Amino acid sequence: MSPLPARRYIIYGNKDRANALWSFTLKRLIRKIWRRLPGGLRLRAIRMSQPKFTASSAVVIANGSGEVLLLDHVLRPFSGWGLPGGFISHGEQPEEAVRREVSEEVGIELTSVSLYSVRCLDRHIEFIFSARTDGEPEVKSHEIIGFGWFAADGLPDKLSRAQASIIRSVLSDAD
Repeated sequence: MSPLPARRYIIYGNKDRANALWSFTLKRLIRKIWRRLPGGLRLRAIRMSQPKFTASSAVVIANGSGEVLLLDHVLRPFSGWGLPGGFISHGEQPEEAVRREVSEEVGIELTSVSLYSVRCLDRHIEFIFSARTDGEPEVKSHEIIGFGWFAADGLPDKLSRAQASIIRSVLSDAD
């Protein structure tokens, strides 16, 4: 009698390995489904899974010419363009989160970071920072389609009115 192929042995002969394989396969399936969900549905699912609220940080980054860095983001299906930032991880401070997100998304370091405002939206808290950079951004994340530097009077059409208002407010206060 010939021995069983290694693959069957792993699946049926060792429960720990079978469980690990099942877990890995299930995670891959969930990840594929998640990526295909519309952005609004993803956000709703994230908020439903949180017991109280979600928290994020965003930053208005100005360069030496007074232009603002905006990102064309995959996870913003309705607006596309927006401020760099993202969700705050458990135990992370808002400023740490915004520095991490900017580094992960476009690979630049921020200088002169200061808290500008805090917005409360339903079950979500958003920390808005202002910052400067001398770095040159480059796309580092699969979540980012592109980036651009924009003057306050030349913001893209596909930018939410709320973020456009925040940008104009931060830039006018900086003058």
